[in-house]
Amino acid sequence: MPEYKAPLREISFVMKELLESEKHYASFPAGADATPDMVDMLIAEGGKFCEEVIAPLNKVGDEEGCTLGADGVVKTPTGFKEAYQQFVEGGWPTLSADVNYGGQGLPESLNIVMSEMVGTANWSWGMYPGLSHGAVNTIHEYGTPEQKETYLTKLVSGEWTGTMCLTEPHCGSDLGTLRTKAEPNADGSYSITGTKIFISAGDHDMVDNIVHIVLARLPDAPQGTKGISLFIVPRNSLNDDGSVGANNSVSCGSLEHKMGIHGNSTCVMNFDGAKGWLIGPENKGLNCMFTFMNTARIGTALQGLGAAEGSFQGSLVYAKDRLAMRSLTGVKNPDGPADPIIVHPDVRRMLLTQKAIAEGARAMCYFAAQHADLVHHAESEEQRKTSDDMLGFLTPILKAFITEVGYEAANHGMQVFGGHGFISEWGMEQIVRDTRIALMYEGTTGIQALDLLGRKVLMTQGASLKQFTKLVHVFCKENEGNEEMKQFVEPLLELNKEWGDLTMKIGMAAMKDRDEVGSASVDYLMYSGYVSMAYFWARMALLAQQKLAAGTTETGFYTAKVQTAQFYFKRILPRTKAHAAMMVAGSDSVMAMDEANFIF
Repeated sequence: MPEYKAPLREISFVMKELLESEKHYASFPAGADATPDMVDMLIAEGGKFCEEVIAPLNKVGDEEGCTLGADGVVKTPTGFKEAYQQFVEGGWPTLSADVNYGGQGLPESLNIVMSEMVGTANWSWGMYPGLSHGAVNTIHEYGTPEQKETYLTKLVSGEWTGTMCLTEPHCGSDLGTLRTKAEPNADGSYSITGTKIFISAGDHDMVDNIVHIVLARLPDAPQGTKGISLFIVPRNSLNDDGSVGANNSVSCGSLEHKMGIHGNSTCVMNFDGAKGWLIGPENKGLNCMFTFMNTARIGTALQGLGAAEGSFQGSLVYAKDRLAMRSLTGVKNPDGPADPIIVHPDVRRMLLTQKAIAEGARAMCYFAAQHADLVHHAESEEQRKTSDDMLGFLTPILKAFITEVGYEAANHGMQVFGGHGFISEWGMEQIVRDTRIALMYEGTTGIQALDLLGRKVLMTQGASLKQFTKLVHVFCKENEGNEEMKQFVEPLLELNKEWGDLTMKIGMAAMKDRDEVGSASVDYLMYSGYVSMAYFWARMALLAQQKLAAGTTETGFYTAKVQTAQFYFKRILPRTKAHAAMMVAGSDSVMAMDEANFIF
């Protein structure tokens, strides 16, 4: 099993040097407490918790999984509950929450850093507190004062956890067909009846109560997505004094048997006339739920980042130690029977791919996290709107692209080990299994691609795209005369222009045939992801070159940054050519075949 080490230097590089977090936090009042010393202390302590407490439980969770007893109680793997109590005692759930409800009020971006480390160390465990964060955001945004007082304090402290209950046995992403019912009660509450599936952390023994955020239909509600409302449904009822009472007719019907994330309880949840309370306006539940879903989607992007980082750490140690064959350019380990496999070009290719993906994804996620800070805390409405638009554009790219390439990195990690990668004791195949779900939940890659191309780009007539491509254009123009940067600026400038041209071409074709959007969307998203990551790698390369020119003592660190950027531009970025060709190949290439000819 790989021994996780929090990548503190890499985190510091992206936060402090690339994204200038000190200046960022000084730009809004809520960032005043995020001083450099405090940030360093917080991240170091968070890394220590992840390394020492939850990383050792990663394999335990995979091997033991969760169990559903005859008494209907879900038991988590050995050590999970105790680790969660340490997490709560350390105040970690309160990090970025509202001070009015017991939070520390720190910027969201600091919580993202902690979430990355938690997720890389033990994704299954991290899902329990992670889902609460989305529940907190949803109730904070749409809840009544009474609902906030009742639920937020407990969720913020970590005393309770939360879930999101969307999917039903007959519907996945097509929520317009959901059947869960909400019947009004005389006291203003609602009786919730229905079955939800694939509910992560749906039931467990780590807390006294779980707050479910549930989509359901009111009587006589309009058909489709326009007739969905949102409800707060606690697992256990509350007594008059606020203490936890009897079960609220909410139960775990069964645990899903999964490919990975065994340590997390993925439940079939039954609501049998459970008492719930409407949150937000009637029939606007899906709009309200997007607050939760967008939070979860950014969190899911971190799973792709964590997969790349964790698999890179494991395969790098192995590649330096494992001896096999001799280098093609001569013996590198004369005192041994063979050379370490890191000398072989193909192993280097895989390691550099993992490294480039992990570090590029970190820059992308942290950049988005800073915009999340500004959405919530910027003093001007204009800045909040600008950051909200940027975050809306980036969210489907982060969720889908980073999980796709993160899964690729995880497979490379397994491949570096050769046959040993297929053996469970090394832990590399677990990363692959755990990560595969990230490409599907919170909206598949295809769903995210339609959101990006259809809603975020074409429906805004390219406005959201232009907001990002303008950043790229300005950066390229500023560095056009820099000879060292020519290798990055020229291809990036060309791709940035092509991005707009391809968008226009697809948009024109879609005016005649709407299937053009669906047939182009995944390639469009992947293209967008590769170009976006190239922008951040170009920025990292420039920063590293400047540090080297200034005479840094960390020559190896910054040289590696430049060399990884070169690898990305030469070996990964050319994938855009294939995606560009495929996205404009026309819908006929995928839609022409008659359904009857799909036979086996």
